[in-house]
Amino acid sequence: MLLALGVALAGLGLMAAFLVLRRRAERDAIDDLLGLSLGPWTDEVTGTAGDPGRGPDHASDQATLGGLAGRANNLADQVVKRVDRRHALGLSLERARVPLHPGEYVIVVGAAGLGAAALLVWMTGSVLAAPVGPVAAAVVGSQLVRRRIAKRRKAFEAQLPDALGLVASSLSAGHTFLRAIQMMCEEAGPPIAEEFALVVAETRLGDPLVDALERMAERMQVRDMDMVVQAVRIQQTVGGRLATLLHTLSDFIRSRSELRREVMVLTAEGRMSAFVLAGLVPFLFATMVVLNPGYVAPLYKGWGLVLLGGCTLSVLAGLFTILRMVRIDV
Repeated sequence: MLLALGVALAGLGLMAAFLVLRRRAERDAIDDLLGLSLGPWTDEVTGTAGDPGRGPDHASDQATLGGLAGRANNLADQVVKRVDRRHALGLSLERARVPLHPGEYVIVVGAAGLGAAALLVWMTGSVLAAPVGPVAAAVVGSQLVRRRIAKRRKAFEAQLPDALGLVASSLSAGHTFLRAIQMMCEEAGPPIAEEFALVVAETRLGDPLVDALERMAERMQVRDMDMVVQAVRIQQTVGGRLATLLHTLSDFIRSRSELRREVMVLTAEGRMSAFVLAGLVPFLFATMVVLNPGYVAPLYKGWGLVLLGGCTLSVLAGLFTILRMVRIDV
């Protein structure tokens, strides 16, 4: 039991240490790029010279730890490149704006899975429960990324009508399309300001503006933005007043957003029923564990683990089915 608990703490500690080392490496790289490095014997807070006797040892320890983290990251990146040929993981992390490379994400999830597996073995006393930890860590990690992507997409959709209105007003005032986008980025907030700022940066590097907008629409996967890109492309081909076109698109997208919110209100009861029914099973199981632990003890070994797995899959299938039934695309 103590060994399992020690492995769990080691796994969680590895994950935390890797994140700290990565953040320190990023800070050092930025400092070197800006010329802010104060040297290995300089105090990071005061900027004064430190003790020369402990400076080299401290610097060598940091270099050793950073080298280990770098080699682990490179190995994980190579594995991800061989397995993920389509770079789906990297694209998902980019869409979610998660500050991790694919290899770093795999290391963090793997460390969390190791810690979860050891905790499950310590809690249940059965080695058969160990595989549940890595699987649960992978599922939770992927769901967190997906939820972050969905959250940014919803925020983008909510900000898009007002952003188009700002761009159209700037065009009516006589500004160019690129300058109007820059002014909108100064007024709006994330995530739409971040995405359009990236469009401006790509345009400054020589990329056509419409192509940069099209890549942003593909990255965000928002149908309203696809419509905007197609309208801008057609306008630049056949001509016309872009400000009037953007005002019309802004009003149309705002109307669709209102209809979408009305549908969400009408389907709220079905979604709440799905969450209540799915949460009832683990709540009752936790209650039985607290009130009478011996009653559920046979489920921790042998066929009991199979029954627990089947029950979990059944609950997830029911939750997915209900949520699928109440989801209406507008």
